[in-house]
Parts: sequence; C-alpha cells; structure tokens
Amino acid sequence: MLRALVVGLLLAAPVTQAAKPEEPVDPMLRQLLIEAVSDAGSFQDRFDAEVWLVDMSRRLRGRVADAEERLEILRLAHAEATRARLDPELVLAVIDVESNFDRFAVSWAGARGLMQVMPFWLKEIGRPQDNLFHISTNLRMGCTILRYYLDMERGDLRPALERYNGSRGQRTYPDRVLDRLSRRWYKS
Repeated sequence: MLRALVVGLLLAAPVTQAAKPEEPVDPMLRQLLIEAVSDAGSFQDRFDAEVWLVDMSRRLRGRVADAEERLEILRLAHAEATRARLDPELVLAVIDVESNFDRFAVSWAGARGLMQVMPFWLKEIGRPQDNLFHISTNLRMGCTILRYYLDMERGDLRPALERYNGSRGQRTYPDRVLDRLSRRWYKS
C-alpha cells in the first residue's frame, strides 16, 4: 500500500518554494527567487526515491499523520533541496526546527509555512498571489534562500543558518538544526 502511494506521489504534482529578512532586500536574492519559482525538479532514480521516501516517511509519521501529506512534503523537500544543491536531510532538519512540519505555522514575526518564509518575499518577486502555506511554494522559496545564504557564507553552514533564521552571531538556532540533523534525519 505504502509503495503504491509513494509511486503515485512520485508521478504526480508539479513543483513551486523561502527565509527571513534581517537587512534590506537583496536584489540578487530577489532574482534567484524569481528564477526558482519557474523551475522544477525530481528524483533521478525511482528505486532510490522509494527507499528514501519510505525511510523518511517512517521517521516523520509521528508528526504528520496523513500518509499522503507526509509523502508530498518529503517528495517536494527532496526535489527542492536537490534543485538548490542542498542536502535533503538538512532541509528536513530546518523544517523540523522552524515549524515542526506544520505547514500552516505562523511565527511571532509573521513567517509562514514549513520553512517559515517571510511574506514580504512574495511582493518582492512580483508574485503576491502565491500562498506560503502551499508546500511547494514554501519549500521552493525556503531552499532558494538557504542556498543563497550558504553561498554567501562560502559553504559555512552555521553562519548560513544564522542568516536564515535572522539570528546572526547566535549559535542556538544552528545548534538546534544540526542536532536534529544528526539525531533524527541522518541516523540509520
């Protein structure tokens, strides 16, 4: 049953995806987000996809009860992470810390969705009609922003995560993400 659901989700749905402001809008990041919302991605190998999705679905079961929603989040997270040249497990760790996989989460600062994207980005990229509670939109933008900060920090993950969270100079957020990554998403 789960295998049929995984295969069905792999064959379905197009892809569309964000971070928090700490400085004035960066025109380069704005352009990357504009390009990202029109790009799509997917697993390259069906067998690898099935193995990864089944394993991660088992790990996520306690947080996202609905199997279809859980697999949609995982499929899109993998696709968007791959598109943005990010480790899919890192993206899952960020989502875990940011929203606890609640796609309707809203932070005290107004960030929305799985990766807690600030809504001002939609206006900045000329797509105010997009919805950050849509899994694909949120993941597309979140992964693009995380990649941008990782490049800005020349591959140094801690300061990139600090930028993503708007907590530069503080280790608490990156430590939480890296802890979740090692304890929940990388373990065998």
